[in-house]
Amino acid sequence: QVQLVESGGGLVQAGGSLRLSCTASGRTFSSYTRAWFRQGPGKEREFVAAISSSGGNIDYADSVKGRFTISRDNAKNTVYLQMNSLKPEDTAVYYCAARLINLPTSRVGSFEYWGQGTQVTVSS
Repeated sequence: QVQLVESGGGLVQAGGSLRLSCTASGRTFSSYTRAWFRQGPGKEREFVAAISSSGGNIDYADSVKGRFTISRDNAKNTVYLQMNSLKPEDTAVYYCAARLINLPTSRVGSFEYWGQGTQVTVSS
């Protein structure tokens, strides 16, 4: 059974940092595109960042460029999201996702596997 499990969410003050992790089990995802999405209160799920299997192709949403960094450790089947300079508008449930095709994309519907999400709350 394939599972993606996120961790590292929590409550942080504006300007602070958090590091999210997403570990996969049940399958090796080393050749998959890995990504992070988020869904704020009353909003649709939106793209945050994506990384190709080797890490050589990375894409970010404009709203997080320069503040967030996506990375991966294929030996651990894990993808990370380092979030710095957090803002209240970053408050959301953060989801990790995996896509068989090794090409980062921002399209929600292009990802076959999803985690359950982890809550990130940024206070002002």
